[in-house]
Amino acid sequence: MTEQTRVGIVGAGPAGMLLAVLLRRAGIECVVLERRDREYIANRARGATVEHRVVELLRRHGLADNLLRTGAVEDAVEFRSAGRRHPVRYEPLADGRSHYIYPQQFLVRDLVDIYLAEGGDLRFDTPAEAITDLTGRPLIRLADGRGELRCEVVAGCDGEYGVARSAVPGSALRSYDYQYDYAWLSVLAEAPPSSDCVINALHESGACVHVRRTPTVSRFYLQCGRQETRADWPDDRIWKEIGIRLAVDEPWTLHTGPITATGTVRMRSLVCAPMRYGSLFLVGDAAHIVPPVGGKGFNLALADAEELALGLIDRFTSGDHSRADAYSDLRLARIWRAQEFVHWMMDLVNTPGYGTPAAAFLHRVQAARLARLVDSPAYLAAFLEDYVGWW
Repeated sequence: MTEQTRVGIVGAGPAGMLLAVLLRRAGIECVVLERRDREYIANRARGATVEHRVVELLRRHGLADNLLRTGAVEDAVEFRSAGRRHPVRYEPLADGRSHYIYPQQFLVRDLVDIYLAEGGDLRFDTPAEAITDLTGRPLIRLADGRGELRCEVVAGCDGEYGVARSAVPGSALRSYDYQYDYAWLSVLAEAPPSSDCVINALHESGACVHVRRTPTVSRFYLQCGRQETRADWPDDRIWKEIGIRLAVDEPWTLHTGPITATGTVRMRSLVCAPMRYGSLFLVGDAAHIVPPVGGKGFNLALADAEELALGLIDRFTSGDHSRADAYSDLRLARIWRAQEFVHWMMDLVNTPGYGTPAAAFLHRVQAARLARLVDSPAYLAAFLEDYVGWW
């Protein structure tokens, strides 16, 4: 059986759901296909930092109510080095701008609830197996012989390993990939936050980042070797190393608790260009990956989704294709700026030359870079512009 719709959206993550809500509200028919069940996507823990520009994006579209009501306002970031704290307050340089801590899965729940309440077509447990006919009217073939969906446009919001990117001929897509020579151990713990803002600790043994998730849950990242796994990091070693790397020469309490999830993030950056092939548009992680430092991946995906939605609304309501046709070039310019910032911040936070004889020298260069950041208002203003995200 072959069904018909205008826009087929593959993936019900934050990008796919924002796109779906905006199209639905503009009267443009769309169908969202999600391979996982509703409970899974509603509890899939990912990023939580929502930058200023994306908070304003959601507010413009009337989608920020829960975020503004329950999210935690971030108006500072803290760096630590050699036992000293270096708190960086956004004011007065940020001119009232801040960002929020609001876990990605909370926003996905909000968008799913809104889309379904407004009559949207969202199909859980419905994997897309292949996407064909990309230069005409694309056809999405569903797994397990469940049928087909014929579309005018497909939005691939299904991540790095989804079917959307793999549907593009290799000769039509160039990938720019950078692999860092270390990894991060990601740790989620039932532990109250030990700070009211993000802590980025520079340490010769490796970076440690502490991020509050909710009043009872904290996230930690520990720089480690690329080949290390959870087996190399029993719970007692995790907490011991967090304590060492976050230590300061003044009273401060690290709150600990049961570790509920861990994962090894082999740090890499990726950009695929162009972000469009024929009638297929790539959105979010399907087109680009950034390491989690600075929390940019979540925000880039939402900005992609809004821009594509506005372009498709012009196309389907007035026949104006210009904004949709410019989607890839416009978004890639923003994405490369974000990649540059994240690459710079990776060198600021993570111990360079990790595990090599050069680490001691490079760590002191890193500390000098931090001193420049906190001592120079001009340097700090440039950092905040990208970190808080108002460009």
